[in-house]
Amino acid sequence: MERALAAAGVNVTTATTDDDGPGRRLSRQEQAAEANGAKRIYFRKCVDFYKIAPGFAPWLWRNAQSFDVIHIHAIFSFASIVAGAIARLRRIPYVVRPLGALSVYGVTQRRPWLKRISLRLIEGPILHGAAYVHCTSQLELDEAQALGLSFNGGVIPLGVERSFDGRAAQRAKRAVSDGGPRLTLLYLSRIDRKKNIEGLLDAFASVARQRQDVMLRIAGGGPAEYVKTLKARAAALSIERRVEWLGHVEGDAKAAVLAAADLFVLPSYSENFGIAAVEAMLAGLPCILADGVGIANEAGAAGACHVTAPEPHALAEAIAQLLDDEAARERIGRRAAAFAQQEFSTEVMAQRLIALYASLVQSSRERPA
Repeated sequence: MERALAAAGVNVTTATTDDDGPGRRLSRQEQAAEANGAKRIYFRKCVDFYKIAPGFAPWLWRNAQSFDVIHIHAIFSFASIVAGAIARLRRIPYVVRPLGALSVYGVTQRRPWLKRISLRLIEGPILHGAAYVHCTSQLELDEAQALGLSFNGGVIPLGVERSFDGRAAQRAKRAVSDGGPRLTLLYLSRIDRKKNIEGLLDAFASVARQRQDVMLRIAGGGPAEYVKTLKARAAALSIERRVEWLGHVEGDAKAAVLAAADLFVLPSYSENFGIAAVEAMLAGLPCILADGVGIANEAGAAGACHVTAPEPHALAEAIAQLLDDEAARERIGRRAAAFAQQEFSTEVMAQRLIALYASLVQSSRERPA
């Protein structure tokens, strides 16, 4: 967003904390004063709970009125609460992007009782007071509205940059085909329980029993202990030699992994959007998406992916069906690339956001004091 908005002429300042995960903070060297054409300001996190950073509040109180719009990313955090409260007091229109926290999965996982209390007493009023609640898919908006919260919201999909080098494709394909099975199934996303990797492993085990020409590559980082349990599950299913664990990949390595794949699978229980899926689509990969992935319904309706339930038997059936049908894979891959470029390019996202910001500024000027 920083890069796309700055390129379109928007003056962007990103205020955030120095949080780098539980018990960790970004070093001074990692706190860039400028990045992606935007000014960056970091505030010291004091505790992990709600990422409390006291210095953020006085800074925003002093500077809020120098901005036309405040775009808040995430809820259930100190910065979001403070930004919403100060924006209301300073009469600055503000936008809230929930980042999937209002999905059924997001509300029911990890301290659900605390989230429900917080939603009623804190986040609910912030969302109600927002000029716009920015959901990135219709599924995310539908699930947020189902909570019974009162807010004005809509859908603006994220823009995703294409991380695919066509010249690297043939090299990557040769590297895989020369060294093993002919067909490659790819999972590329965070290693997290909501991603349903257990279900994917079970599904792949079912497929692998019927075919010897397919392998599964899992790209993404996650907690070491959890990854260990997943590898143990693969061993118990007798597929450990057919599953390759790549760890976190980015840049050229990510492009090569996408280029080497024949089929992409994102089996998540819940995704408010699905950035990894869009990256795969932009690479022209046929995708299998679980119906909990935010963009699945729209992409499926356009023939740009195959949508399935997240249960192992359903995943296995979808995988086997596309592995057996090369023409279908090619057709879905072409539609995926065209659909993703049309709907999820960074340029399209920037223009949609700028139109939103302009309308909010105009409305705030017309509103009586």
